[in-house]
Amino acid sequence: MDYFVALVIGIPVVAVAAFGCALAQAKVVSSAVESMARQPSVAAKVQLAMIIGIAFIESLAIYSLMISFMLFGKLPKSEEVLKIFRKNTSNEELLSSAAGIVLQLSAK
Repeated sequence: MDYFVALVIGIPVVAVAAFGCALAQAKVVSSAVESMARQPSVAAKVQLAMIIGIAFIESLAIYSLMISFMLFGKLPKSEEVLKIFRKNTSNEELLSSAAGIVLQLSAK
């Protein structure tokens, strides 16, 4: 059960890393364009540094996406999760919970 909880918490945290990458890329490009506007003579050097920085940030986004897909594949099937809920609750409680809704939808 602890393994399942760690996966459920870990997958969204890795997705937040991808969102952070998007914000970082926006900040890098914004700063680079601003510095090129202030000093056009060093635009080539700034552009090269910007491209290298964006490449590193994009590699982090790709790695976080890959890790989230790998972790998502390790999640147990919904039937196994429902068995855990059934051990501790009666059928009436189960049907009134969100797990009961998932059970009804998976039966269709």
